[in-house]
Amino acid sequence: MNLRDLKYLVALAEHRHFGRAAAACFVSQPTLSTQIRKLEEELGLPLVERAPRKVMLTPAGQDAAARARVIVAEVEQMKEAARRSRDPEAGTVRLGIFPTLGPYLLPHVIPRIRDRFPQLELLLVEEKSDVLLSRLREGKLDAALLALPVIDDQLHAEFLFEEPFLLAVSAQHPLARRARLDVQELSAQRLLLLEDGHCLRDQALEVCRLFGANEKSEFRATSLETLRQMVAADVGITLLPSLSVQPPVPRSDSIHLLDFVGEGQPSRRIAMAWRRSSAMNGFLLEFSEQFKHLPAGLFQLRAAAPPPQRPPSRRSAASVRD
Repeated sequence: MNLRDLKYLVALAEHRHFGRAAAACFVSQPTLSTQIRKLEEELGLPLVERAPRKVMLTPAGQDAAARARVIVAEVEQMKEAARRSRDPEAGTVRLGIFPTLGPYLLPHVIPRIRDRFPQLELLLVEEKSDVLLSRLREGKLDAALLALPVIDDQLHAEFLFEEPFLLAVSAQHPLARRARLDVQELSAQRLLLLEDGHCLRDQALEVCRLFGANEKSEFRATSLETLRQMVAADVGITLLPSLSVQPPVPRSDSIHLLDFVGEGQPSRRIAMAWRRSSAMNGFLLEFSEQFKHLPAGLFQLRAAAPPPQRPPSRRSAASVRD
């Protein structure tokens, strides 16, 4: 048994197909198949159920693949620790981030990271939070930005910042005449939310639970941008994270934003999580600091600029002179 064979088994467990697993390992399909059979012979039991169109792992195969993932990840951590010892601020960081945060936060932090770590290669992975957690535990990610709480004794969660929520209504909505809303007034509202699987949905549902609001369940958006378009079309109202309405995101004249006032203003707390056993622990503490020092006023609601005044036409100007 060697590390190469364990990598083949992990790839087969992920792809459930000999051809795709072989391609992922940059070997031929017969090579991978032969090594898997040798691994089965060494362990003395079948690891794979071979069918014409699909591959399934036996219970023993699933257990072996889970153990192999840990071993492969530990070896990669060993290599990474050696690289970090030679140059702590070089190398690669695989960072996960969820979709309702990534596009709105990254423009504000990437330039800072490039200035602070010019030799660093940053590989970004955008997935829903449950996928990020799974990949983090398996060693496929070095760190991930997640909304608190992160309940896992094997992970360290470094708090970064708290992001307030804003209420978004259409320009035609009765609330569009107001600049702010007391959180207790949410009890009279029905909110548009994202579909299941998005952590923003869970956060919005928690706000609904705390303040007595309800979901407008006739429609569930697949993305934050779809949710924004539904509000602009006056289908309903929703909660938006404050970063999602800041430049470089363009302000829409069809959407009116309200600040919340009162005790318990809704927000979400963002942290960077990584494995406590990670060889990159010291570096990741320094890396996470770059996400704590965001531009001043980034979480404040800025008043929408008034529409530009058009110069009077020649005919109108002549009428004024007359």
